[in-house]
Amino acid sequence: MSTSAKSATDLKPMRDRVIVRPSENEGVTQGGIYLPDTAQERPQQGEVVAAGPGRVLANGTRIEMRIKTGDAVIYSKFAGTEVEVSDEELLVLGSNDILAVIT
Repeated sequence: MSTSAKSATDLKPMRDRVIVRPSENEGVTQGGIYLPDTAQERPQQGEVVAAGPGRVLANGTRIEMRIKTGDAVIYSKFAGTEVEVSDEELLVLGSNDILAVIT
């Protein structure tokens, strides 16, 4: 999906969603074999570009996000929605799709 946003910082995720810039995959195996884009696996690691304010419970209480901009994260393999902003591929993920923060 393509968007009219000019940069990744123009996107403001809602509720408990985050915008992630996936890490680049290696195009060559350890043995030196070149892998075309179609044969490479989708990355499962990236950097958080923006984070929403958090989820609101039925009673109106907001649960703040633990994930913040700049965090390196590992996320589920097929999670999220791909978005293209200024020729850059980004993912919109729910906070429940994030498996770990890399410290």
